[in-house]
Amino acid sequence: MTSELPHPGRSDARDNRARVLESARAVFGEKGLGAPMREIARHAGVGPATLYRHFPTKRDLIVETFAEQRRECRAVVRDALADADPWHGFQVMVERICELHAGSRGFADAFMAAFPEAMDFAADREQTARAIGELARRAQRAGRLRADFVVDDLVLMLMAHRGVQDAPRADRLAASRRFAAYMIEAFRAAPAAAVAPMPPAPRLRFAELPRPA
Repeated sequence: MTSELPHPGRSDARDNRARVLESARAVFGEKGLGAPMREIARHAGVGPATLYRHFPTKRDLIVETFAEQRRECRAVVRDALADADPWHGFQVMVERICELHAGSRGFADAFMAAFPEAMDFAADREQTARAIGELARRAQRAGRLRADFVVDDLVLMLMAHRGVQDAPRADRLAASRRFAAYMIEAFRAAPAAAVAPMPPAPRLRFAELPRPA
């Protein structure tokens, strides 16, 4: 009778791979894609040979590490396009993309192509840009999004939003939400008669921001 028990070596390999991915999410998320592979191996408690056996290149590791965020980003844009109110869909899309970027410096770097080895994200960016362009046209036809908005404006906003990563970790999400709210108001075609209250401001101080080296 053939045994159905898992092979110990295969189980160890799966565990090692899972630890590497968990460590990559933590290290890339906090330090960005410039973090060295050896630091991820140390964080995972494995040797460099084990890491490279599962992920031969840094690009392979980056793509797998942020697979879930990529799926979430695609879902955000898909949901926005499906919204019967294009302006509401646009607002929610901006808020959710900012939250994804605030949650991980590494994902923000990869999405914005700040790291050359992250070019596997190019197809995602192009698909996202096309979908945002269609959503923007709908919101403009509805008279809710300013007529001079272009997709590059959202790219510019996300470039500025990367500064949120310099805030204390506990305040990043709050800072991101407030930043997104300001940008949405900037994109609005005309001031609303009754603008919703801004999200609470995190209590940031200049002394808390990183000092130049």
